[in-house]
Amino acid sequence: MGESMVPELPEPRGELSAWLTETLRGPALLLTDPPVIAPADPLTDEDFQLSLYALYELHYRGFAGVDQDWEWEPSLLAVRGDLERTFEDAVRAVAGPVDAAIIDVPTKLTELLEEYKGPPLGRYLETQATIEQFREFVVHRSAYQLKEADPHSWAIARLTGRAKVALVEIQSDEYGGGRPERQHARLYAKTMEAIGLDPGYGAYLDAIPGTTLATVNLMSLFGLHRRLRGAIVGHLALLEMDSTQPNRRYGNALRRLGFGPEATDFYDEHVEADAVHEALAAHDLAGALAADEPGLVGDILFGAQAMLALDETVGKQQYAAFRAGETSLRAPLGAVA
Repeated sequence: MGESMVPELPEPRGELSAWLTETLRGPALLLTDPPVIAPADPLTDEDFQLSLYALYELHYRGFAGVDQDWEWEPSLLAVRGDLERTFEDAVRAVAGPVDAAIIDVPTKLTELLEEYKGPPLGRYLETQATIEQFREFVVHRSAYQLKEADPHSWAIARLTGRAKVALVEIQSDEYGGGRPERQHARLYAKTMEAIGLDPGYGAYLDAIPGTTLATVNLMSLFGLHRRLRGAIVGHLALLEMDSTQPNRRYGNALRRLGFGPEATDFYDEHVEADAVHEALAAHDLAGALAADEPGLVGDILFGAQAMLALDETVGKQQYAAFRAGETSLRAPLGAVA
């Protein structure tokens, strides 16, 4: 299955990603004079987001033929650090202000979800989407789902006490609860295969737009920095709290389109698992971390608000494309294949 595949380097989308892919094809060594780019909007810039995604991917599966010493080459990490600072500044701007004086974090997270006014993408997929549109939706999500849980697992070593225990409990379910065949990433690969997509890890990277890559880069940014451990907890808490209903709709969409359990298993599993995770994530993870480390309340809320802000951008882009009868990817799936 695709979950064990090491992907190929992506096709460049601009000056920075062209320099990066060419650099990664050579031996790891001290870099001099990397290109400097100043995107007008880092959150949507294709070159910027692909470059940051590729740099983060060195900490996950890596790329075929790339010297593994690049992962910790200080001069390349300096390049990533420059991009991260630009990215984080842009994310904080769209996430909006946070109230670090909040006492009841679980209630605040619930309020954020109730106030969220994103596009009705889930409802559209459930009731109207064609199979081609649903395949595109699955391709967008594959950038994260084929490594589901991995970005959040970076936080395990950075937490203590109740929050650590809750995170491990959630992640254990994400990784199949001791059953390799039930890992959520593997279930997603099976869904892709069942609906006629390539389940290979990174198979559609060249088709996935920068706005979608930004949502995955957000998790990597939070997960790889200890100072942002509160943000990755807030991100995961809201992700789990807002999972049951959307996944029920996605499963219903596939059933409407004539697919059976081999395709819907991933979504049906999340309806069941995340109903349990919702309270665990809100109270035992985010609530416990806020109580034990009150100084992290602002970061917890920032992580949640950032997730909503970036997901709204992606959802609007996909919904608008689907309603207009256009592809939501960088190229139609037929052209990618």
